[in-house]
Amino acid sequence: MRISQLDGRRVALWGWGREGRAAHRAIRARLPALPLTLFCSAEEAVDAAALGDALLRVESAADAERLAAFEIVVKSPGISPYKPEAQAAAACGTRFVGGTALWFAEHAGRDGIVAGSLCVTGTKGKSTTTALLAHLLRAGGHRAALAGNIGLPLLELLDPQPAPECWAIELSSYQTGDVAGSGARPQVAVALNLFPEHLDWHGSHERYVADKLRLLTEARPRLAVLNAADPVLAALALPDSEVRWFGREDGWHLRGDALHRGDAFVMDTGALPLPGRHNRGNLCAVLTALEAIGVDAAALAPHAASFRPLPHRLQTLGARAGLVYVNDSISTTPHASLAALDCFRGRRVALLLGGHDRGLPWDEFAAAMRTRAPEAVITLGQNGPRIHALLAPVAAQAGFRLEAAADLADAVARARRALGDHGVVLLSPGAPSFGAYRDYVARGRHFAELAGFDPEAISSIPGLGVA
Repeated sequence: MRISQLDGRRVALWGWGREGRAAHRAIRARLPALPLTLFCSAEEAVDAAALGDALLRVESAADAERLAAFEIVVKSPGISPYKPEAQAAAACGTRFVGGTALWFAEHAGRDGIVAGSLCVTGTKGKSTTTALLAHLLRAGGHRAALAGNIGLPLLELLDPQPAPECWAIELSSYQTGDVAGSGARPQVAVALNLFPEHLDWHGSHERYVADKLRLLTEARPRLAVLNAADPVLAALALPDSEVRWFGREDGWHLRGDALHRGDAFVMDTGALPLPGRHNRGNLCAVLTALEAIGVDAAALAPHAASFRPLPHRLQTLGARAGLVYVNDSISTTPHASLAALDCFRGRRVALLLGGHDRGLPWDEFAAAMRTRAPEAVITLGQNGPRIHALLAPVAAQAGFRLEAAADLADAVARARRALGDHGVVLLSPGAPSFGAYRDYVARGRHFAELAGFDPEAISSIPGLGVA
């Protein structure tokens, strides 16, 4: 659905975060006379009212009856279409679309392909992978956009001039369905991995996987770049797409830290500024995608050495009184926390673990602690007591220190006492920040402040937009 197709329809916006504000600006730019209704919180309503948009009506009760009064609701990604009120309104004929769907529809060519679009999704590593993709494209002299779930809504780049040659787009599982429902097709879709995640939004792991895969199975990209090591991705049949594999010996893959293209050694990745082995492996995904669009990937690979790591993703803040502080606030699954721990094997680590409880299973994490435990685990947050209870018998057997903290400040203090004058304080909570913080960024900033670092200096995402 293009923005012009909203004209003359009963249209509402649902959500007033950055995505909601971007949708409002984009619609107003194309349809200045279209009446709109906004469903948002009372606090957000004050901000919306300050715009002075006489054709914007603001309401707070987004119940099924009110939503059903509209033909089209442009919703923010964080609002699940599986909410009962959304399902009830959809049954009455209301169509829910996201800003990502509007953007893709606006940019589709005659064949439905969005030229130059390289979309990246996956449970872990997608932000770093997308940013690295944009970085290498720019290093090769290509004008590239970096946008999407990484921190810049696509609708904020509705019509940049001059237009970029390539779009490096991060898509969360909240947005992959938008692409599938837009009627447009990505030129390239990259899928990194699939672990249990966002079960509260999707309702089940099976639905999460299905929604994530819609970027491949329903959006029908011209080229699909898939991780051969992921069993779900390896089993996919995509008759409408040309498939390129990474992590396989006949393509881009790692042998230890050595990057290979087939049998040819390309470079050593051990010193690259890519946090965690999984992100060095995802370099293979980036190079496969570049190769798929005709770029000399081998020539660009060395430019990964000048990549600037993203904030809140295994981000080393620095050292204070002998302790190194690492901010991995974006970690929202047990798998992510395990991957973070693996980066610091052989070092004394105090792991800060826990946050909003979405019901993800922690049994695999607990089993791993029998042989891969850090010096100390400090639990906190809503699911902290559940994790603590699961780890208690393991800690008694494996001999690591296990403590429960009241909040993040208490957790940092306990980590300092546990490590003394040397070691790594690692915030990799394996859970969202909801409840205690607005988002993972606010949590990471607070951690930096507690550790004695400037939260402003550690938070900017390099390279967003068009360059």
